[in-house]
Amino acid sequence: MTNHYHILIKPMKDPLSKIMGLINKRYSDSYAKRYNHIGRIYQKRYFAKEVDMRLGLLAVSSYIHRNPIDTKQPMVEQLEWYPYSSYPYYFDETKPPPLFLDTEILKELLLPTMEKTNVPIFSIV
Repeated sequence: MTNHYHILIKPMKDPLSKIMGLINKRYSDSYAKRYNHIGRIYQKRYFAKEVDMRLGLLAVSSYIHRNPIDTKQPMVEQLEWYPYSSYPYYFDETKPPPLFLDTEILKELLLPTMEKTNVPIFSIV
């Protein structure tokens, strides 16, 4: 996305507010340094919604992964080409994901019949 991001995250020990504060601060500092910017770059505090059901997690993951092609003007032709997504790690299981990305969580939520279709599944972004 050009002016925002989506992330599906499961905090393990730190509260979500602390994690998001750190992510946004590091990005803000990097942006300010790169573009010699002074002041805030975010209009509002982050928005979070808890997702606790299996189908909810799969729906949110699908929304996040499809976002680059479901816009008025698609950002890429193929989802696996979008460089800021975890989708390529689900699309190509031979590609090792970064340490922070657990690709097994969503796979375990799929019904057994869906796993056997060999269709690329959704991922966390």
